Amino acid sequence: MLAEALDHLVRGIVDSPEDVKVTQKNNRRGDIIEVRVHPEDLGRVIGRQGRTARALRTVVNALADEQVRVDVVDTDRRR
Repeated sequence: MLAEALDHLVRGIVDSPEDVKVTQKNNRRGDIIEVRVHPEDLGRVIGRQGRTARALRTVVNALADEQVRVDVVDTDRRR
């Protein structure tokens, strides 16, 4: 549910909603929601001084039962 809510919010912010990919992962440190966007939309999702990203993290953590980490990365970055 958290990934879907974050996906909806991010798609409303960006110019290329078809390039938005939200994945939820579990590791030993807890849950991570990873948001991948088009490189041109990265600044729009992060916002000035990180305000938009911080607001998205606040909304997700308000919906979550426990602390969830939200990472925003562009589509050019490979892991």
